[in-house]
Amino acid sequence: MNLDKETQEKIQELQILEQNLQQITLQEQAFQQEIHETDSALSEIEKTSEDVYKIVGNIMIKIGKADISKELKEKKDILSLRLNSIEKQSSSLREKTEKLREEVVKSMKA
Repeated sequence: MNLDKETQEKIQELQILEQNLQQITLQEQAFQQEIHETDSALSEIEKTSEDVYKIVGNIMIKIGKADISKELKEKKDILSLRLNSIEKQSSSLREKTEKLREEVVKSMKA
């Protein structure tokens, strides 16, 4: 099939958009996983009445339950903000990809 130069450029752009979308989706999944792990850690901290330890580099240090809870909640808030930002990017990229895909299909049918 012989495609005009404009259609070929749109196809290349579509491939790039799809690769970017795939990367953003992976980032989104990573943030979701990290939020889940943070929630699990918070849940475990709330259940325990024992000492809590934190791994810093190659050592483990004792830390107050309230301090680590506060730290984890702040981490979760930051992760949630980043996740929201990535979700917006993902949504925008999906719209662009779909629009461009429709254009390519139209031009290929013509």
